[in-house]
Amino acid sequence: MSRQRRTGTKPELALRKELHRRGLRYFVDRAPIRGQRRRADLVFPRLRVAVYVDGCFWHRCPQHATDPRNNAEWWAAKLAGNVARDRATDAALIDAGWRVIRVWEHEDAVAAADRVQVALSISS
Repeated sequence: MSRQRRTGTKPELALRKELHRRGLRYFVDRAPIRGQRRRADLVFPRLRVAVYVDGCFWHRCPQHATDPRNNAEWWAAKLAGNVARDRATDAALIDAGWRVIRVWEHEDAVAAADRVQVALSISS
């Protein structure tokens, strides 16, 4: 697991490139709320929008999630914990007045950028 990239993945870079092409500027790999250890992939602090680009395996995509056969119980607990942490992060940010956008790694970068841009226009 230590070899897994935390930031700068291909789907994240594609989304960043598309948003930058549209003239949008953001912070990368930043905690939206001070003191919070959970970092968003993209943060628009003035508009209070946090964007997470989630991997289908690690965050249990409804379309592409797989269950490893080796050490199945451990993996089930690990992946369920990831999903629970994601929901807790979303709730904490929403309670603090933030808008949270979750993008799956398989999503088209242009469509995902459209969703982010809509959220930014609503927040402004």
